[in-house]
Amino acid sequence: MKKWNSLLTDAIEMHAHSSPSIFERRQNDWELLEDVNAAGMNGIVLKSHESTTFDRAELLQIKYPELNIFGGIVCNLFTGGLSKNSVNMALEMGAKIVWMPTLSALQHKKYFSQNIKRSIFKTSKTVDDFSEGLTVINTQNEVKDNVKEILTLIAEYDAVLATGHLNHSEVLLLVEEAKRIGVEKILIQHADLGIAAIPLEEQVHLAQNGCYIEKCYLACGQDFNNLSIRDLADSILEIGDNHCVLVTDYGQAHNIPVINALEQFIEKLVEEGIPESSINKMVSENPKFLLNI
Repeated sequence: MKKWNSLLTDAIEMHAHSSPSIFERRQNDWELLEDVNAAGMNGIVLKSHESTTFDRAELLQIKYPELNIFGGIVCNLFTGGLSKNSVNMALEMGAKIVWMPTLSALQHKKYFSQNIKRSIFKTSKTVDDFSEGLTVINTQNEVKDNVKEILTLIAEYDAVLATGHLNHSEVLLLVEEAKRIGVEKILIQHADLGIAAIPLEEQVHLAQNGCYIEKCYLACGQDFNNLSIRDLADSILEIGDNHCVLVTDYGQAHNIPVINALEQFIEKLVEEGIPESSINKMVSENPKFLLNI
């Protein structure tokens, strides 16, 4: 039996992919949860670009009552797009996170139109929402009214707003509006990943305004190679561990399993001088705050 790193104890992985999925995944939900349980973790958030995960999480929770298993809805066209009706139903049924568009985002489409060889979305199926790409900003450079309605729902349910694959300029405007509406828990995604990278000075600004910044292992891996572990560690030191969350964004069939990746990520950061107390804050304390645990 594998002996897991003790820093995984009580950890929560907030960005993991598993099957069922139209994309090729390394593990199904059950296999992933077996690793979460064996590692002594607190729990996990399941993410899917093409379907909801709050319903899967509820079933998995019955099997693993000792864990905290969460899901949500990504506002891609596959799940209703930027629809207050879809988001409201998801929140009513227990969704903890509302992700802004990912595959349907204009930024995502622009990136992969120029970086086809780097696509990690491998599938034998045809996946296209036949749109030019969603944005949360209107022609007046303001947050769209339907997005404001979604932000109001997120605030009412005290859920997490996650920024998905939006352009960094969209993120800044979205966060400003979310704060005005009363959203208290905001997770800035893929801050270092090429798909939707955010300059470090903007990451610092967002953290100073109460947001939490994903530090994503996928950005350091072979699929993207956007920065080194040393660079990522330096960015954590610049931002501060109080406003960073360690995630892998793993689950792709060609990569190592999610929890193995999280363990590897943690160990590499410790090697780069990140204190164990900071690791605990970023994989346990900060996710617990966001998820109301």
